[in-house]
Amino acid sequence: MRYTFGMRSTVVGTSARAMMSLFGIAGVGGRLREVGVFNTTTTAVAIALARFTNATGVGAGQAEGEYDENAAAPSCTVFAGHTADGGVGQILRQATLGAAAGAGVIWTFGDSGIVIQPGTANGLGILTPTGTGQLCDLYFDWDE
Repeated sequence: MRYTFGMRSTVVGTSARAMMSLFGIAGVGGRLREVGVFNTTTTAVAIALARFTNATGVGAGQAEGEYDENAAAPSCTVFAGHTADGGVGQILRQATLGAAAGAGVIWTFGDSGIVIQPGTANGLGILTPTGTGQLCDLYFDWDE
């Protein structure tokens, strides 16, 4: 089934602290299908999608949604308001959002998606790999 969540970040990203993340749970992983990130200010900002190798300081769990309202609730968890630096692994995508409110990027990941292995330490997050972070509008679409 396909699931989704979107929000305005509540913290600015850093090179080790995500604005928003998506983690598996014990026994259930997912496949990230699409990510959107949009600037909320008139200052350019670098953003990246990265693997996280732990769930340190992930912040508050969010209320994810289903594309099909008849589907089971999602198992993977979206976190926002990260409170501490996490273990950043591989950077999977990177972009600069232009200096205009609404400038953004949408990344799609084809038939297989980007796999999130089962386990609470396995996740993906949007961060600021370099420079000064800022608040952004973000969304994830994933399958379980």
